[in-house]
Amino acid sequence: MSSLAAYSTANPGVTGVILAGGEGRRMGGQDKGWVDFDGQPLIQHVINRLQPQTQTLLINANRNLSAYAALGFKVIEDQQTGFHGPLMGMLTGLNAASDDWVMFVPCDGPFLPEDLVARLLDAALAAQTRIAVAAEAGRLQPVVVLLHRSLAADLQQAMAQGERKPDRWYAQMGMTQVECNAQSLRNFNRPEELAAPE
Repeated sequence: MSSLAAYSTANPGVTGVILAGGEGRRMGGQDKGWVDFDGQPLIQHVINRLQPQTQTLLINANRNLSAYAALGFKVIEDQQTGFHGPLMGMLTGLNAASDDWVMFVPCDGPFLPEDLVARLLDAALAAQTRIAVAAEAGRLQPVVVLLHRSLAADLQQAMAQGERKPDRWYAQMGMTQVECNAQSLRNFNRPEELAAPE
């Protein structure tokens, strides 16, 4: 069921989950959350942007767990070991969240909009969908997404059937997309991008 009608609440809360569980292959295997940018780790920039917009903040990580925990937030490891991609981090976040909605963002996006959560939540409620995805010039940014917590069972089933592509799963479930400024969605995948900021 893709419609939100059966899941509506009067005052929806939002849990934020920062996805920091990847291998960082394009960053030379570095844990991207701890890559320095403008004097701070990338994840600290993301925390500064996302925390004021959410009720609770969680960090999804699979290494450097004590370092992430030292930032002051609960750290949740993927439910399965082996770096299964962002959908596994999302499933872990959906199962760990206590709020109706869960806002997922990558650990390497330091310029997130300060109204990101409100915009995606408004769009999801208006469209009566359980998925709202950020987009830039019509191109989805699949790891900047607001999911309703009720999607956990659907995602579990999709992953058990081999699904690993977030955008394909969103399309199957029904989604709305929200246009954002390109700079606000910019993230860093390679070391040379950090050396030449726009």
